[in-house]
Amino acid sequence: MELDRARIRGAAGVARSAPQDTAALRELAEGLRLVAHYNIEQDTARSALLAALPGLDRQPVDVQRPLLTAAYTLYPQDAAPLLRDLLPLLSTPREFAIAAYTLLRTRQAADLALVRSQVMQRETSEPRMQALVQALFVAEGLPQAARPPLADLLAVRPGFPVVFSFQRPGRQQMGLALVRQADGRFVRRSDGGLFNIAQLALSSSGLPGTITLGNTPQGLFAIQGAGRAATNVWIGPTPYLHSKVPIEASVADFEQRPAGSTEPGWSIDRYRALLPASWRDYAPMQEAWLAGLAGRDEMLMHGSTIDPRYYQGASYFPGTPSDGCMVAMEYWDASGTMVHSDQLALLQAFTKGGQDRGYLVLVELDASPRPVSLAEVIDAVVQAEGRL
Repeated sequence: MELDRARIRGAAGVARSAPQDTAALRELAEGLRLVAHYNIEQDTARSALLAALPGLDRQPVDVQRPLLTAAYTLYPQDAAPLLRDLLPLLSTPREFAIAAYTLLRTRQAADLALVRSQVMQRETSEPRMQALVQALFVAEGLPQAARPPLADLLAVRPGFPVVFSFQRPGRQQMGLALVRQADGRFVRRSDGGLFNIAQLALSSSGLPGTITLGNTPQGLFAIQGAGRAATNVWIGPTPYLHSKVPIEASVADFEQRPAGSTEPGWSIDRYRALLPASWRDYAPMQEAWLAGLAGRDEMLMHGSTIDPRYYQGASYFPGTPSDGCMVAMEYWDASGTMVHSDQLALLQAFTKGGQDRGYLVLVELDASPRPVSLAEVIDAVVQAEGRL
């Protein structure tokens, strides 16, 4: 940890003295990644990041993205005055969207108007722009469609096992995961109670789901078996469930047909047809589709070896953020031996019927300062099973 602190301090010092030097800004970007990951040295890096924002449009995109991400994640209020002049100069959709989302966080009428005027000058059919327009509508207070009946969603893709991940808007509280079997009934524990685990779908950046390394998007994913993260020390040795968004996974993968089947290409209608009829026009469920179009991938359901004490005091504690995945709780002793794993329990529940192919549905429930509870979804589970 002390080495990481020293790296952050060193990178911040160099960047403050040379705020437009590309090599210094790349090192600052690595330092800011450590700031977000370990929740340390925010004050140390603040002035260096703010000094880098003017003229950032002249830097390579691979420098723009992490610095704009840090502005959104760590210093949105401080960065906003600088981003007002920078926003019109950002030419790439992803970097423009990150800066725009940061301005939306101020909720100031002038910033909303600036974002709206700039978005209307862009190609609004681009997936990140489509998602940004929806976020702008929310920020402006426009009425949003009511969430369709949850019991309908719990009947999605009959004949296949499904993980349901219920999350809060903003992902600042722990979510909840249930598992439905292929026969439509939900997995029970040995005592007869519903199997459920805590699960956090918050990225370290907190950015929306269509942005690289943002939160896991809402929508339908295909689960294509399990795997192990051989080189990622933060995920650890517990097998993950390989969840994929459209485009990342083929139509055949989503429809659970043999690879190589003759098929038309992906379209929004093809994706919508996979959802229950009452949910096909519910815009938030199309975020996974837009994320796939935007090139997102490798959003897995996995465990964690990250020490939750880094996030002591956070509203989602003891959860640990990720790079855009869904993280189940795991506990390890000082020797590195597993003490308890919700991720392993989730894997076993999903494969209980002998299948390791199926679906994941991630959906946000109502905003609340509390973690998602079983009480919020139990009636929908009972209704869904009662229709069998």
